Amino acid sequence: MDKLKTDRKRNEYKNEIIKHLVSRNLRAFRETFLELHPTDQVELFHEIEIALQKQVLLFLSPQEFADLFEGLELDDQLIVFQGLSYQYAVSMFNNMSADDVADFLAEIDPERSKDILSSMDMEEAKRVEELMAYAPKTAGAIMTKEFVRLSVESTAKEVIAELRETAPDAETIYYLYVIDKDQKLAGVVSLRDLIIANPEMTVNDIMSTQVVSVNEEEDQEDVARLIKEYDFLAVPVVTPDKRLMGIITVDDVIDVLEEEATEDFGEFTASRGATDLSLTAYTAAKKRAPWLILLMFFGLITANIIGQFENTLEQVVLLAAFMPLIMGTAGNTGTQSLAVAVRGIATGSFERGGVWKTVKREFGTGVMLGIVCMIVLMGIISLFYNGDFILAFIVGFSLFCALSVAAVIGATIPVAINKLKIDPAVASGPFITTLNDIISLMIYFSIATTLIDRL
Repeated sequence: MDKLKTDRKRNEYKNEIIKHLVSRNLRAFRETFLELHPTDQVELFHEIEIALQKQVLLFLSPQEFADLFEGLELDDQLIVFQGLSYQYAVSMFNNMSADDVADFLAEIDPERSKDILSSMDMEEAKRVEELMAYAPKTAGAIMTKEFVRLSVESTAKEVIAELRETAPDAETIYYLYVIDKDQKLAGVVSLRDLIIANPEMTVNDIMSTQVVSVNEEEDQEDVARLIKEYDFLAVPVVTPDKRLMGIITVDDVIDVLEEEATEDFGEFTASRGATDLSLTAYTAAKKRAPWLILLMFFGLITANIIGQFENTLEQVVLLAAFMPLIMGTAGNTGTQSLAVAVRGIATGSFERGGVWKTVKREFGTGVMLGIVCMIVLMGIISLFYNGDFILAFIVGFSLFCALSVAAVIGATIPVAINKLKIDPAVASGPFITTLNDIISLMIYFSIATTLIDRL
């Protein structure tokens, strides 16, 4: 019921804002639109027609539109950017967070990017250029430069007075980072400690020197894991010699987690880069085709194995009926173990619990699953195939062996790939499934060929 009320209220706002835009009622539009949360502003802007979007630009200052622009997806930003006047765009970028400006300028023509930077405020442009110099997906590339630095000699009273002026432009003030005379990170002060401290106490007396920080070249996924582990709202980014360069906030980490999850999902399904629904059919097909062709060649190996055991199949044609069952079950088991392994690597569980402990657990799981499936399958085959115990044993024991091996493969391949400094999600579900198809067929036909005379 609450959601219905919220949706109804939102639609009322939308209709009212559209009415003000159509009638060009500047004052009424601003009073209504600027009351909305920035997220609601972005959503409403995205839903209205292009002609009305242009009207919004006329009714909002570059500073006001900056927050809305930051909230748009990159594709939408590029479209809106094309309709902005040069001066409006430059002014807007001056009022955006440096990290958001850096992300956007990295996606447009380099010459135009340089032109915009040359027209921006000198200090703001310098911060943006520093961020753009970092390698993608590193701590330096996702950090923000808008934060409050404190000096060890400042008093609590002086800091609070300073915050009244600088806080509006800072990304967060819940944690304040302290630097020494060499610009090196010396400590951290929480806003709570600052408020309750004696006004005459210095920052040096209030701060904690036990500061968890990340190196500017550290991988963004490791930073996200650290913030999650410590439940931080922000973490400072430092150079190897401990100079404070910026901070990474929890909202930046949420974006990283979403990006990494999307990437891993694409790897798991062998569709990396093709999961975005905004892609055209041609682009999606072009990105997915290499994976399918690679897996198709693996499928030829499967066909070759079947050909190698042609004599066995000719003697007992019934064996062919159980091939999909063994291949499918082994593939599913391998994919389950793959998910466990990749998650363990992503969360750091492997480092804490040990690789072999996880592999042994997955092997044990595969063995137990194999025993259960073998018993059930042998019972079903004996019942439906006139008590043919040998056939039941061949299929059941093959399934047992296949599941035991599949679980180990699903757990070990991501670990091996990770050791080579490659994203373990590359060991995609289809890849593991195809590999287990090959191995399970070899196991099945080897056992069947050995016992063929007893059938």
